[in-house]
This record gives sequence, C-alpha cells and structure tokens, in this order.
Amino acid sequence: MTSRHGHPARTGLILFVVMMLAALAPLASRAAPYAAMVMDARTGQVFHAENATTRLHPASLTKMMTLYIAFEAVERGEISLDTVVTIPRQAAAEPPSELGLVTGQQIRFRYLIRAAAVKSANDAATAIAFAISGSQEAFAARMNRTARAMGMNSTNFINAHGLTANGHMSTAADMTILGRHMIYDWPQYYNLFSRRTTDAGLREVSNTNRRFLDAYAGADGIKTGYTNAAGSNLVASAQRGSERIIVTVFGAPSSAVRNQRVMELMDLGFSRAPSQVAVAALQRPPYLGNQGLPIGGGSRTIRVSGAVQESMRPQVRPIAAPPPVDATLIAAAVAEAVEAPSPAVAAALEAAAAAEGPPMRPEEIVLAAAEVAEEQEVVTRMSTNSGRHWGINVGRYNSNYQAERVLVRIALNEMATLDGGLRRVVRNPRGFDANFMGLSRENAELACRRLQARGTQCFMIQPAGS
Repeated sequence: MTSRHGHPARTGLILFVVMMLAALAPLASRAAPYAAMVMDARTGQVFHAENATTRLHPASLTKMMTLYIAFEAVERGEISLDTVVTIPRQAAAEPPSELGLVTGQQIRFRYLIRAAAVKSANDAATAIAFAISGSQEAFAARMNRTARAMGMNSTNFINAHGLTANGHMSTAADMTILGRHMIYDWPQYYNLFSRRTTDAGLREVSNTNRRFLDAYAGADGIKTGYTNAAGSNLVASAQRGSERIIVTVFGAPSSAVRNQRVMELMDLGFSRAPSQVAVAALQRPPYLGNQGLPIGGGSRTIRVSGAVQESMRPQVRPIAAPPPVDATLIAAAVAEAVEAPSPAVAAALEAAAAAEGPPMRPEEIVLAAAEVAEEQEVVTRMSTNSGRHWGINVGRYNSNYQAERVLVRIALNEMATLDGGLRRVVRNPRGFDANFMGLSRENAELACRRLQARGTQCFMIQPAGS
C-alpha cells in the first residue's frame, strides 16, 4: 500500500522554502517604500507630501546633482564642453545603463553630459566625476557639500550614478529641492531633459523619460531612476502657461505605475497652483570648485586655471558706437556658432525652421537669438564691483572683418555671460583688437574663464584710472 505521506526530506525542504518566502516577504515589501512630494516650482510651496522626509534610495535621480556640478564646472571654466576626456577604468567598468565607454577611450565632455542626462548612463556619470574632481570619492564630497548648501540636509551621496551603495540615500523632499535648482539655476541647459533622443558621440541614445514626456501635456523633464532597492523613481516637471509644477515619486513598483501616479499628482498641483505669482529667487550654492577636496589623479586630459591674467596694454579709448556689420559677416559667424550652438541660438534656429514663410536671414537669426536670451530667467549674483566699466579682449586680427566676425560668434555663444557687453573693434598699428566693453568685473572674469577653457585667447581690460 502506498503511503499518503510525502517523503520526509522533501516535506522538510518544502516547509523550509515556505518559511523563507514568508520571512523575505516583509523585506521585499520594505525594499522600495513609497514617497512623494508636489511643489509649485515658482515659489517652493508644497501642495502634497507623503513620506517626503524618509531617507530612501534615490537611484539615478543622483545624476541630477552630477549634472548640476558639471554645469557649474563649465560655467566657471574648470572644464569646457569640448574638453576631450580620457575614460578611466572605473567608468568603463560601471554596469548598465551605460553608453558603452571603454578604458582609455577619448570623448568630448558634452557627450558625457548628454549620455548622463538622457540615457542615464552610469559610465558617463562616473567619467564626469573623474574629469572634474579626479576621483569618485572627491566628486561625492563635492556633491554632498553642494547638497548641504541647497538645504538638502537628509541626503548623502557616495557615487555619481546612483547605483545602490551603503549610505547613499536621499528623500523626496530633497530631490524636489534639487529639481527646482536645476530648472532655475541652469535654464540654458534644462532643455537637455526634454530631448527624446540625442547624439551622445558614440551613438544616438533615447530618453529614459520619453513615455512620461509624451503622455503629459507641458512635461519637460527631469530625471528617472530605478534599482531593485529603490523601485521606480521620478522627479518630473511640467509647465502650463505661467504655472510650473515639480513632482517627485519614490518607490513605484513599475515605470508605468510611476508615470500614472506622477500625472495624478501633477494634476493636483496644477489644480492648486495660483495663475499669477512671483517667482521666488533661489539662492545658488556658493562656488568652491574642488577647494578642500582630495583630488585624485590621472583622469583629466586638461586642467584649466581659474586665474585670469589682466592686461598690461594701454587702456582702450571708448568710441561712440560699434561699426556696422554686414550680412555676410553675420552669416559666417552664425555658421560657426551653429556647429555647437548656445541654447539661445538653438532656439532661434528651431523657430526659424518651424516658421512659415521665407527662410530667416542670418541677421534675423542673430536678433531672434538675442530675444530668446533676454527671455531666459537666469539667476545672477551681485557683482563685487557694481560698475560696468570692465572689458575683455579676445584677440588681435589682421582686418576689421576678422575681428568683428570673432566678436559676433562669441556673442552668439556667450550671451548670458557677456550680459549686454558691447562689441568694440579697436584699430592700432599692429592690427585690430576684438573687445567686449561695458562689463562688470565679475562678468569679465567669468567670460575669460569660459573662453580660456575653450582654448580662446582672452584677457581683461580694466577701467581707466583703476
């Protein structure tokens, strides 16, 4: 007769598996707890918060801070978008999502930024960290210092990409603060986060957030994140008219559920946001660069000094107005600038392509770009010298035409930095000096750092009698 009882060993194994699953079930449910926040981006007013101060795994939301510091480094002349970065072994070894970088490969810094922002590439984020600070540890220290200055007091970064690491934690509230800073501190770069695809140097990459961008009217960013420990995370922003809402969600079970929940919270935010309200100015973190950080070695192709050498040449006599510029000169400058256009130029070119009627002339593109630049909300700091009596020289050329062409090209790509500086070509016995005049000392220093980082000659012209 066959026994109805199972084999004792098999029965014991089944009971053991059942007990283990029962024990692990609570852990699985705690692996990615839910948190959310809804904020009016203009004022910082919070409309909804749920577990918003609970410290959780941010996953690739981390890359917002990596990119924030990358933008800061470019602005301050530590590195340029065209700097060629040599990929370190640590970056090439990062797991997916990745761009596919290999040790020793060389790639322009702009492509690392695009890959980290759009593709959420871990290898690109790590390469950014090494290019700026020389090591992941030094860069993480810089991330944490910047986070504290923003008021992100519950956040601690261990790496630049967000893969799960002991102690690498943040909150929905802190990530919402970071998202707000990203929008208003770097309006010239924010469009990166709304690109469905982008050229990342090695290949075209797709946006990890494209489904939400396509599904919700007004959505224009910001950043997704996913790991097993974190669940599906998203910091999202959308603008409708004058209203802008930021929503952060941590711990959704899938990207589809996450997107649906974010859209519901967006609707809640727009239903409560006032139509007309003044944008509250954000206090940007103080710039310290790599000061006080343990810089690693060997990863950067170049290092640019932030020191600006002041001119020892005789002071330039002011003249009443710049000489007229002909359309052929502007066309040449535009042709050079659009190879790597500034956001203002890019926006003007897109508008020109979409407009009905005859194509815009080059000089019309320049004017349109200037209008776009004026409309951008750029947060500026108080100048240490309130007078706009400084200038910069960007080279001496053989003809007035060459000098003016360089000035127009630089003006197109540095509109925000030059901040209304006037073009001046000054003839002397040795050639034609290309100058921008009417700058504050701070803007003159900043412009020279940025131009020197790109390999463009620049020195400051101090006010007469100073």
